[in-house]
Formats: sequence, C-alpha cells, structure tokens
Amino acid sequence: MSDQSKPTTQKLHESAPASRQALRFLAAAAIGAGLLFLSGLTLTGTVMSLVIATPVLVLFSPVLIPAAILTLLTAAGFLFSGGCCVAALMALSWMYNYLAGKHPMGADQVDYARMRIGDKARDMRERAREYGQYVQHKAHEATQTHGS
Repeated sequence: MSDQSKPTTQKLHESAPASRQALRFLAAAAIGAGLLFLSGLTLTGTVMSLVIATPVLVLFSPVLIPAAILTLLTAAGFLFSGGCCVAALMALSWMYNYLAGKHPMGADQVDYARMRIGDKARDMRERAREYGQYVQHKAHEATQTHGS
C-alpha cells in the first residue's frame, strides 16, 4: 500500500512515535545543555575562588596547616571514642540478651566455644593430676633408691 491510499488518521498514528522520540530527545538535550552550562559556571567559580584565595592561604599556611591537623586529629579522636562507645553498648546489649536467654545472633558459637574450653580444661586438669602422680611416684622411687 502506498502512503496516499492510507487514511489520514493512520498516518498521524504512525508518525506519533517519531514525534514523541523527537520531543524526548529535545527535552534531554535541553536538560543536558542546562546542566553542562551550570557545571561550567561552577568550574569557573571554583577556579576564580582558588585564584583569589591562594595568596591568603599561602600567607596564613604556617597557622592553617597545624590548625587543620589539630582539627582532623580532634575529629578523629571524637569519632574513635564514639565508635568505641557504640561497640561497648552493642556488646553490653548482646551480653544482656544472652544472659536473659533471648538467644542473640552468635549465641550458638559462644555456647560451642564454652563447651570446648570446658572440655579442654577438664582434659588439662586430668593430665595435670596424672603428671602430679607420676612425679610423686618418681620422687618416691628416688628417695627409696638413695635411702637404701
């Protein structure tokens, strides 16, 4: 079929997707151009501020650098202290839940480790008792052979 034999409304519907795509492209191009312009303005403002501030920064650098280092160390100390506080509170919360029988995450591993440590402690106590008896027996033998 040729274009002349199609009704006019069908021709409009077929051209609609192309016009929608063109409108989308134009909208995207307008937004992209606006954002590109704003990024250029931002870059220009940053460079101008750096050019203006560089002499001031160089002039005051003997004071600013130690002040910045002190500020960073102080902030790091506060962050570390806060992190330790949060870790301690979490550990206390976990221990409370564990002792209250609420079975927090990781309680199975703690119970297993406690059992293993208890088994090893009993094993070591038994070995120490056996070794003590062995040493006592050897000492008794040594006193009898030297005493005779």
